[in-house]
Amino acid sequence: MFEEKKLWKDRAGGRMKDLGRYLRYIFNGHLVIVLLFLIGTAAFYYQEWLKTLPSSFPAEIILALILGFFITYSPVYHFLLEADKVFLLPLEEKLKGYFLRSGMVSLIFQGYILLMALAVLMPLYVRVSGNGFRLFIPFLVVLLLIKGWNIAASWKIQFYVELAVHRWDYLVRYFINIVFLYLLFKQAHLFILLLIAVIMVFYYYSFHIKTTKMGLKWEQLIEGEEKRMAQFYRLANLFTDVPKVKDIVKRRRYLDLFISKIPFSQEKTYLYLFARTFLRSSDYLGLFVRLTVIGALAIYFISFGIGQLMLSLLFLYLTGFQLLPLWNHHQNKLWVDLYPVSQQDKTNSYHFLLMILLVIQSLIFALMILIKGIWLDSLLVLGVGLVFSYLFVYVYSKIRLKK
Repeated sequence: MFEEKKLWKDRAGGRMKDLGRYLRYIFNGHLVIVLLFLIGTAAFYYQEWLKTLPSSFPAEIILALILGFFITYSPVYHFLLEADKVFLLPLEEKLKGYFLRSGMVSLIFQGYILLMALAVLMPLYVRVSGNGFRLFIPFLVVLLLIKGWNIAASWKIQFYVELAVHRWDYLVRYFINIVFLYLLFKQAHLFILLLIAVIMVFYYYSFHIKTTKMGLKWEQLIEGEEKRMAQFYRLANLFTDVPKVKDIVKRRRYLDLFISKIPFSQEKTYLYLFARTFLRSSDYLGLFVRLTVIGALAIYFISFGIGQLMLSLLFLYLTGFQLLPLWNHHQNKLWVDLYPVSQQDKTNSYHFLLMILLVIQSLIFALMILIKGIWLDSLLVLGVGLVFSYLFVYVYSKIRLKK
C-alpha cells in the first residue's frame, strides 16, 4: 500500500542529509573567517552610511523593491526525482499531502531568509521613519503571510507549461508585492491594505479554478528541482568533489580572441585547456565576473582607504579560492592523461592563468579608485594586490592543491 507520509519523510530526510554533508565542507576552514570579516566590514559601513541619510530618503520604496524580490521568488521544494515522472504519475491524486508538506517546508526555509533580509533592512527603515523597532514583529508576520500566498500562487502556476504564463505571473506578483509592501511601510490605512489582500485572494482563486482539472507537469517540476540542486552542487564543488555535479558549457565564440593569443606549442597545451575551460564554463567565468563587479562597486563607493585595500584583498582571495577547482576540472577524463605533456607544464600553465586573472582583477580594483582621483590609494591597492596575487598563486595554491 502506498504511504505518501513515509515517502515524504524519506525524500526530505535524504535531501537534508545530503545538504548537511556538503554544507560542512562549505563552511569549513578559512571561509568562515572570511565571511565573518566580510559581514563585519559590511555592517560597519552600513551603520556609517545610515548616519548620513536624510529624513527624505525613500526607504519605504527601497525596502519594498528588495523584500518584494525575496517574497516573489517562491519555489516549492518538492524533492522529486527523475524516475518519479514514471512511477508516481499514476499516484498523483494521492500526493496532495506530500505537496502540502513540501509547501510548508518551503515556507519555513524561505521565511527564515525573509527574516534575515528584514533584520538587515529594518535599521534603514528605523533611521528614516523614526518609528523604532516596535514594528519589526508585525511586519514579519505580514511578510510571512504574503510569502505563503506567493508560494501557493507559484505552485498553481506550475500546472501551466507555457513559459509566458510563468513570466507574467512573476511580474504581476512582484508588482502586487511591492505595492502592498510600500503601503505597509508607509503605514497606509488598513482598508487599503485589506483591499489589496482581497485582490491577492482573487488572484490565487482564479488560478485555483483554472487548474482544477489540470494535471501536474512532472517533467517541468523535476527539471526545476534539478536546476536548484545543480546550483547548490556547483557551489559545493568549489570546496570538495561532488559526483552529482553536472558541467554547464557554453560556446562563447566572441571570447575566442583571448584563446587565439596562446602560442601553438606542446608546453602550452594545458594553458589552452584551462583557458578554454574557464571561458566556456559558467561556473568559473560567471563567478569571476560577479566577484569582480561586486568588488569594484564596493571599492568605488567606499571612501576609506584602508577599507578599500582590505576589500580588494578579500575579493582577490575569494576569486582565487573559488578558481582552485579548475585544477581538477578534467581529472575524470581519461583522454587528458594521454597528453604527452609533463606535470610541470600543467602546473605552470595553471598558475600562469590564475595569476593573469588575479592581476586583471587587481588592475580593475585600482582603476575604480583612480577614477575617483585618489592616485596614492590606487597605487597602494595595485601594489599590494599584485604581491597578494603572487603569494596566493605560488605559495597558498600549491599547499591547497597538495591537500
